[in-house]
Amino acid sequence: MLTTRENLNPDKRLTAVCGLFCPACSIFIGTHEDPARLQKMAEQRGLPVDEVKCYGCRSDKRYPYCATCKMFVCASAKGLDFCGECADYPCADLIEFQAARPHRLELWPDQARLKEVGYEQWFEEKLAHYACPQCQTINSAYDITCRHCGAAPSCAYGALHQPEIMAYLAQQK
Repeated sequence: MLTTRENLNPDKRLTAVCGLFCPACSIFIGTHEDPARLQKMAEQRGLPVDEVKCYGCRSDKRYPYCATCKMFVCASAKGLDFCGECADYPCADLIEFQAARPHRLELWPDQARLKEVGYEQWFEEKLAHYACPQCQTINSAYDITCRHCGAAPSCAYGALHQPEIMAYLAQQK
C-alpha cells in the first residue's frame, strides 16, 4: 500500500532519536512498498535485500547503518527518547552525522520542535512536510519529483533544500 499522509499515524518507532522522520527514508519506503527501490539500494551496497530492510529507528529490524547508530545507543543508555533531551546536545557525533547528507539538514529545528510539541504533533507536521502537494504520497528527501504522480517538487522538504539535494546527487554519480 502506498504510504500517504492519510494512512500513517504517529508512531514513536518511526521517529528517530536523532530527529529523522523514518517514513521519508528511501530504505523505509523500499521496505514497505517499493521492492525495486530496495533491490537497487541493496545492489548498490553489495548486500542481500533482507539485510537492507528497515522498519524504523526503534524497531527490531533496522538498516545496518541504523542498527549501529551511535546516537541510538547513547540515547538508550541515558534513558532519553531524543538527542535534544541530552545535556550534551548537540554532541560531536550528532554534528558530524547532520553535516554528512542533505536529508539531515533539519535535525536542529526538528529536535527543538520535538521538545516543544512532542513526537505526535511533530510526526503530523513531518507528514505534511514530506507529502506530495498533489497526491499526498510521502516522498524521501531525494525524490525530486513525486514517486507516485510525478509532481514537482515532490514535497516541501525537497522544495526547501533542492540545491543541496541536487549537489549531493550529482556527486553520487
